[in-house]
Amino acid sequence: MITIISSTNRPGSTTLKVAKYYQKRLREKGVEAGLLSLIDLPPYLMVTALLKGRNEAFEPIQQIITQTDKFIFIIPEYNGSYPGVLKVMIDACAFPESFYEKKAALVGVSAGKYGNIRGIDHFTGVCHYLNLHVLPLKLHIANTKQEVDADGNLFKEDTLKFTDEQMDKFILL
Repeated sequence: MITIISSTNRPGSTTLKVAKYYQKRLREKGVEAGLLSLIDLPPYLMVTALLKGRNEAFEPIQQIITQTDKFIFIIPEYNGSYPGVLKVMIDACAFPESFYEKKAALVGVSAGKYGNIRGIDHFTGVCHYLNLHVLPLKLHIANTKQEVDADGNLFKEDTLKFTDEQMDKFILL
């Protein structure tokens, strides 16, 4: 099972639009993928799941993570790195079995001109610690306001080429 993770809890995010685009393109390629938006994390996750042990509200998310073999992380740039809510979600998951020996593709997105290069680099280190096998082709989609149309589709030729290449390689991984 493939799960695409929209790695922010910001409502109306471009990250979620890119995640939905990936889901749509994978479907067009004959591959079903689930979508997990971190906006759906239970409230008070920091206190309930991290400090006092697992809780029932997080269990449906843990089940998605457990059943997933391959993850596609769409990660926005937050202060030169990745969002803290992504780290909180990972920390709330059962360790090490949630991610151990599974596969991941990483896509950085930002409104700026670098496409979250540093954040993807930082998150790669976390993936390696979790023993997640990361696809070497990591994408950095910059200037997202000019990359995503009103319907949530990517449309620039180079971006389409590289996202399709990444998806095709990930399907075969």
